[in-house]
Amino acid sequence: MSVSQDLSKFGVTLLPDGRNELPDVHYEKNVKPGVSRVTVDRQEVLNAWRHETVQSVVRALLDSHLDRSVGVVVLTGAGEKSFCAGGDIAQGRTESPEKLKIYQDVHQAIRTCLKPIIARVNGYCIGMGHHIAYHCDLTIAADHAKFGQNGANVGSPIGGFPVNYLARIIGHKRAREMWYACKRYSAAQMLDWGLVNAVVPYAELDAEVDRWCDTLLDKSPNSLRLAKATFERDIDLMRDTNTFGEVCPDFYLAGGSSAELQEGLEAFLEKRKPDWAKFRRRQP
Repeated sequence: MSVSQDLSKFGVTLLPDGRNELPDVHYEKNVKPGVSRVTVDRQEVLNAWRHETVQSVVRALLDSHLDRSVGVVVLTGAGEKSFCAGGDIAQGRTESPEKLKIYQDVHQAIRTCLKPIIARVNGYCIGMGHHIAYHCDLTIAADHAKFGQNGANVGSPIGGFPVNYLARIIGHKRAREMWYACKRYSAAQMLDWGLVNAVVPYAELDAEVDRWCDTLLDKSPNSLRLAKATFERDIDLMRDTNTFGEVCPDFYLAGGSSAELQEGLEAFLEKRKPDWAKFRRRQP
């Protein structure tokens, strides 16, 4: 895995210290010495991510990686209701399968930012939000947070690395349950399963994240960099596929605009139960 791979398409000019406004994102550099904070602010849709959100988060993470003054990155959502409730359903209805592939860039940015990244989970952590959080190095959650996947509920075609990575963290049986059944799980249960590092009341969330930041800032930055690169190398050796489009590319490309996905998205927006049975009927 090359840290410099494809950085040029995102831009690598360092942003100034202080608060930088990117589309959908507040990026605060050295909000306290050595800490950068990336906050997705789309509270009207529970901080669901769209194409522009991904681009902004990737830009902020790459900037944190390149800035030698940054030792720890905190990734979170605005408000107290949601870290990220998933991909933006409304935009998903209009995006081409090729354009949807940008969502794999954020996983790569998390992995190639060789600074510890803490997911500060302040509420719903569902679908895309869920696998963004478990790609981060550490996850600190408020006790009201809810975790889970949503793909099979709406016909979203996803496979490959995001699926494999969860199995690596919590084991195949639990990972398959999460991806197949799409249930909701408490922060306490995710702590028990090893998906979360700490759970605290919401009022104590920032103080707890600060404590973890202080612990990491007290360590050798090059040692942390090497450790993270080694962990990610282990993941590279484990996996058969790099992105969710490579497991079954024909299925993924078709699925991006398939009748199943359209049925799932429309049912969600219309607040009804999807009719999956028609897709299981024998074709003439």
